[in-house]
Amino acid sequence: MIVKPLDEAYLRSHPLPKHSGGDKHSRGRVLVVAGNIELPGAAILAGLGALRAGAGVLRIAACQTNAPHIGAAMPEAMVVRCSEDAHGEIGIENGPRLVELARGSDSVLLGPGMVDEGSVGRLCALILNEAIGPIFVVDASAFTSLRHLDIRQEQRGRLVCTPHFGEMAKFLGREREEIESQALRSATEAAHSVHAVVALKGASTHVVGLSDEALLNEQGTVSLATSGSGDTLAGIVAGLAARGTSPFLAAAWGVYLHAVAGRLAADRLGSIGLLARELPEEIPPIMRDLESRT
Repeated sequence: MIVKPLDEAYLRSHPLPKHSGGDKHSRGRVLVVAGNIELPGAAILAGLGALRAGAGVLRIAACQTNAPHIGAAMPEAMVVRCSEDAHGEIGIENGPRLVELARGSDSVLLGPGMVDEGSVGRLCALILNEAIGPIFVVDASAFTSLRHLDIRQEQRGRLVCTPHFGEMAKFLGREREEIESQALRSATEAAHSVHAVVALKGASTHVVGLSDEALLNEQGTVSLATSGSGDTLAGIVAGLAARGTSPFLAAAWGVYLHAVAGRLAADRLGSIGLLARELPEEIPPIMRDLESRT
């Protein structure tokens, strides 16, 4: 496998889609399915990431306990109230409505802030099996649940997975230390297992698809090792995918933008104590500067 550096030069040669129209729908529609009752912030961080990455329309499906608070925190989003199950997750009875919403979206993000793998897995299996069309970004427990799911032929190549080392260890049934020492091999194995693009997050992040090409981003900083950072990244990737970016390039651009945002925010605020909510506002100027040089 050929491993290339994920840097500015690579992105300049692989630009994002251009949008000339003024209609918000033409810039892409994102559905975020996220957050159990104890982690409502994950949906907010993911939504911010998606909008700052350029998506035009954002819908968030959240537990009914959290929905009013998410709506107040994110006036840009339409918030879909979902009944909760005994584990505090979005209940499976919401599945048919979420399938309908997913079918009307350009990208769907599943998993940020969702904890119980059984509940999450049943809901994600239903959505992935029934909603053909959007690009899916799969994070957290939604990712680990994929090890029990046979991905439909129509979905193959249309998923982007964004695990950290711990989630990858659970997915592959190995120790975290082995995943860290064999990151490229682990990401490649997972990518072929679920027919997806995989961005295996760490201080260095590997982006692996179904071809012989892989990317390595070494721009990460300690400032990104903070609660909610991964939710923000998943949202950025979903926003880019909604704009019409291919799954592989959405992952590549998302990883790079997230890393550079962390570096710039750390330069401005300090590397220790940075909050995940401070990352999304860095994204538009980074994209502007990169696109001006393509």
